[in-house]
Amino acid sequence: MSGPIERSTNFLRQLDECHSFVLNTDRVRHGLLTMLYGYFLKTMLADRLSGFVAAVFDGYESLGGAVIFLGVLAFGIQLYCDFAGISSIAQGAGEVMGFSLIQNFETPYFSMSVAEFWRRWHISLSSWFRDYLYIPLGGNRKGRIRKYINLMVVFLVSGVWHGAGWNYIAWGGLNGAYQVAGDLLKPARQRLATLLHIDVNNTGNRFLRMAFTFLLINFSWLFFRASSFTVALQMLRHGVSNLQMWQLFDGTLLNLGLDFPDVLVLFVSLVAMILISVSQYKQQDWKKSLMEQGFAFRALVYIVFILAVLVFGIYGSAYSASSFIYVDF
Repeated sequence: MSGPIERSTNFLRQLDECHSFVLNTDRVRHGLLTMLYGYFLKTMLADRLSGFVAAVFDGYESLGGAVIFLGVLAFGIQLYCDFAGISSIAQGAGEVMGFSLIQNFETPYFSMSVAEFWRRWHISLSSWFRDYLYIPLGGNRKGRIRKYINLMVVFLVSGVWHGAGWNYIAWGGLNGAYQVAGDLLKPARQRLATLLHIDVNNTGNRFLRMAFTFLLINFSWLFFRASSFTVALQMLRHGVSNLQMWQLFDGTLLNLGLDFPDVLVLFVSLVAMILISVSQYKQQDWKKSLMEQGFAFRALVYIVFILAVLVFGIYGSAYSASSFIYVDF
């Protein structure tokens, strides 16, 4: 229900095919690893960050801007890990049973533009909006002005699809405006790069473009997560006028749903996720590479991975399926 949102042409034909659980043991192992990574993202990162994010958004009036903005960044990571986690669990479960589902996320936070981000984020839904709304409206075939109008319509509709509130409309409008502005400014950026002899594709500039895109997207998540448009503006106004950088270092963070052991687990988990994401960004299948290693090494990695989720994951009696963020949409 939350994704991947499959197309009939890909999925329905698979229902008519014969599937055997043990027909391909490599497929089963690959699917189980995909599921395990989904559980890792969900229980060790998304759910660990959820308490901190809730504390920041619920108590922003007593916090400085530095902590508020950190909370917004944390929500961006929480949302990705929660949603990519549930997608990986679904994709892996399908693979174990012999079904091939669409890859719903392709390292979206490594994107170098907002347009690229939306080609990599929730691919099954983004491609649906493209094929069934953007292209039927005329896409980019009817001139520049019409293209920009179509982009804004698609993202405003996407905002309304997520919720009937002005904060969702603002979120959709921001992401549409980002793309319109990026397209309008592209010729000027190219001329400036040529004039200053800047290689926009070198490692440093690629990283800066990724970082800038990451910040733009996370700024829009403020409106997505806030309880209302008014609250989002209040958080923004309060954060800008009352930065209080010292709250990042005076222990305030440890009173917002995360104790010191949680911070350590979170840090190690983030490093692991980043390393795996770099491998994915380079089009390397880390799961396949792991499966090709010797038995002892594979077994050690499997055991560490499973124990980490079981021991350090956030779950238990309070868990319910509704705790997946995207179930609300």
